[in-house]
Amino acid sequence: MTASFLDRENTVAPPGFNRFLVPPAALAVHLAIGQAYAFSTFNLPLTKLIGHKASAPNDWDLKQVGWIFSIAIVFLGSSAAVFGRWVERVGPRKSMFTAAVCFAGGFMVSAAGIHLHQLWLLCLGYGVLGGCGLGIGYISPVSTLIKWFPDRPGMALGLAIMGFGGGALIAAPLSVMLMTHFRTAISNGVLETFVTMGVIYFMFMMIGVYAVRVPAADWKPANWVAPDQPTHLVTTANVAVDMAWRTTQFWLLWVVLCMNVTAGIGVLGQASPMIQEIFSGRVTPAAAAGFVGLLSLFNVGGRFIWATTSDYIGRRNTYVVFFSLGILLYSTVPTLGHLGSIPLFVAAFCIILSMYGGGFATIPAYLRDMFGTYQVGAIHGRLLTAWSVAGVLG
Repeated sequence: MTASFLDRENTVAPPGFNRFLVPPAALAVHLAIGQAYAFSTFNLPLTKLIGHKASAPNDWDLKQVGWIFSIAIVFLGSSAAVFGRWVERVGPRKSMFTAAVCFAGGFMVSAAGIHLHQLWLLCLGYGVLGGCGLGIGYISPVSTLIKWFPDRPGMALGLAIMGFGGGALIAAPLSVMLMTHFRTAISNGVLETFVTMGVIYFMFMMIGVYAVRVPAADWKPANWVAPDQPTHLVTTANVAVDMAWRTTQFWLLWVVLCMNVTAGIGVLGQASPMIQEIFSGRVTPAAAAGFVGLLSLFNVGGRFIWATTSDYIGRRNTYVVFFSLGILLYSTVPTLGHLGSIPLFVAAFCIILSMYGGGFATIPAYLRDMFGTYQVGAIHGRLLTAWSVAGVLG
């Protein structure tokens, strides 16, 4: 692969290119980096690297291992903010390739840390290097999708970003299967699983690298005419990132995303023990795991459904629904718990998690409405620092 292949000018789509081939390219990257949501499948095995079947005196504990994921989320938001302008400049192909190298490389460095039993190498590998892959990969397709779908930006972004939420549905069983396959009398299979997943995800992300295209400068959808007088909530200007992040609107959207993500992460982090404690004796650990899986499905589906809905009812109205309905559901949940109604309790949290996912998928289109398409990927990167903060607050 030559450097020229990765350059932005060599990714311009030829006439007649089908724009609906671009969301699957973005989806290939997001499904891969969405593995981060399933990292907890490695938590217990990482505490038994020496003891294999049980933790030995020199093994790490869960608190130490927990730092790996936390660092990855911090670097996700930080790298998205720092490299956002670079992603805009070099285009989606080079940035997706960089994300693939960082994310897959993070697994490889972590495998070395497992082999040497050095926790700092895991934090450096999956946490720092992998976290940079998460951040760069997350924002890589945003600007491109918005330019391909000026008529339906919410739908296009929702289709791609739903992959990040759905990545765990693939990664969790894959991780367990690989660890079981590689388990021996002298290894619990974690090291081999990290190496294998690094190779698999690199190859999968390369599908997106090869498939992604940017539209020609004068391209627009067939029979689509930009509105002469857009609504007062949609800008006619194109604002640079250095100007956008100094505006009140940017920071209000930052707070909106931070609050939405804080609420959702708070549920995701405690979903299994919460439902078992509230319905003590009625919900088994297996059923609680099913509840977590159901929440993940609504998280995924909400990213596409709510983002698409925002194309029709507007971004602000969509967030009005998120917060007004969210407040109602959160305040109702304790009552549902006291009433002992498991179906209503589950339904309430499924809707809440759909809005959590929908908040992620709708915010890039909201930024496009507010600041135009010029550096919307870089602006989105700066805004994702709200995710890093929410990860701590939630």
